[in-house]
Amino acid sequence: MTRYFSSDFTVGILGGGQLGKMLLYDTRKFDIRTIVLDPSPEAPCRIACDHFFQGDLMDFNTVLEFGRKADVVTFEIEGVNVEALEQLEKEGKKVYPSSATLKKIQDKSVQKSFFESHGIPTAPFKKYQSKKALLDAIEKGEIQLPFVWKSATGGYDGRGVAVVRSKETVNELSEGTCIAEELIPFKNELAVIVARNPSGDYKTYPVVEMEFHPEANQVEYVICPARVEASVAEKARKIAEKVSEAYQHVGLLAVEMFQTKDDEILVNEVAPRPHNSGHYSIEAAYTNQFEQHLRAILDLPLGNTESKAGGVMVNLVGAEGYTGNVIYEQISEIMEMKGVTPHIYGKKVTRPFRKMGHVTIINEDLGEARKIAEKVKNLIKVTGSEKINP
Repeated sequence: MTRYFSSDFTVGILGGGQLGKMLLYDTRKFDIRTIVLDPSPEAPCRIACDHFFQGDLMDFNTVLEFGRKADVVTFEIEGVNVEALEQLEKEGKKVYPSSATLKKIQDKSVQKSFFESHGIPTAPFKKYQSKKALLDAIEKGEIQLPFVWKSATGGYDGRGVAVVRSKETVNELSEGTCIAEELIPFKNELAVIVARNPSGDYKTYPVVEMEFHPEANQVEYVICPARVEASVAEKARKIAEKVSEAYQHVGLLAVEMFQTKDDEILVNEVAPRPHNSGHYSIEAAYTNQFEQHLRAILDLPLGNTESKAGGVMVNLVGAEGYTGNVIYEQISEIMEMKGVTPHIYGKKVTRPFRKMGHVTIINEDLGEARKIAEKVKNLIKVTGSEKINP
C-alpha cells in the first residue's frame, strides 16, 4: 500500500526555480504534499508548494532542518550542501538522488574522472587548481589551443564554460579549480534522460538533439527525436544506460553527449535531476520527465517514455539590451499556432540570456514542428522595463 497520495506524506524539494515549479505540476496532479527551500523570496515554486521556506541551500543547518521536515528529499539544482544530505541519510531520511551520487557530479573535475574510471567515453581533459596553473600549463605547451575551459563548480546556463583560443582569453576567466578539455569537432550535441527507481528498474527517453545559441552557450532548441541514424541513437542510448548504471542513481539522470564526425559518442556532462533537454516531454511524451522523477523517487512503476508526436522545445531567454520587470511580447500570436504551448517560469525580473520560459511545439511531422519553432523564436520576445546602455 502506498501512502503518498492525499496524506501527510511530504516531499521536500531543495531549490525553488522553474524545474521545481514544473515538478509541482505533478505533485498537484497526484495530491502529494510538498515543501520547498530556496534563497529567493520570489522563487517560482512559492505559488505551488504547500509550504515554502526561504534559506541558503549551501548552509548545513538550514538544509538539515528543512530535510527533517520531509519524508523524501530531492533537489532541482546541484548547488546544495552535500554534508547536510549525508547527515539526513545517517538519520534514516531518504534522499534521492543520494548524497553519494551528487558528490560524484557536483564538481566537474570529479565527474570527468568518474567517467574515465568507469570506461565511459569522454573528451580528454586535465585538471588545474588555479588560473595561474592553467596559464603555466599553456606556457609549457601542456595544453594545445584552442581548448574548452570549465569551472569545476558553480557553472550553469552557459556560465562557467568558455572556448579558449588565446592566452589573453584566460585572463577573463574566473578564478578557482578548473578543467581544460580537448575541443572536439562534432556533428551534433545529443542528450538522453534515464529514470531509475530504488528497485533498480530503469527506462530511457528517446535521444534528443540540441541546437545551441552561438554566443550565450545555451540551448536554443531541443528536437525529439534527434535527427540521427538509428544506429547512432541506439549507441547514445546504450552509453546513457551505462552511465546510469555506473552512478546507481535514483531519480532522473540527464546525459549530455557529443556525436563526433566519425559517429562516436562522447559523454560531455550529466545532471542528476529534471533537465532542459526533457521539457519537450510535458506535451510530447506519454510520461513527462517531472512525473517520471516523482515515480522514480517514490519507487512507483516507471511510466512510458515514448513520444506521442514529434516535439521541439524553444527556450525563452531574456533579450539582449533589457533588464527590469519582464515583458512577454507577441505571446498571444504564438498561442494562435497549432500545437504551440508556452510555459512561463514566474521570474519577475529579466536580464540578457536569463531563462524565463520555454515553448513546446508538437506535430506529427518533425520537420514542420522545427519550422514552427523557428517562427516562434523569431516572433516572441522577452524584454524588460529598463533598457541597458550598450
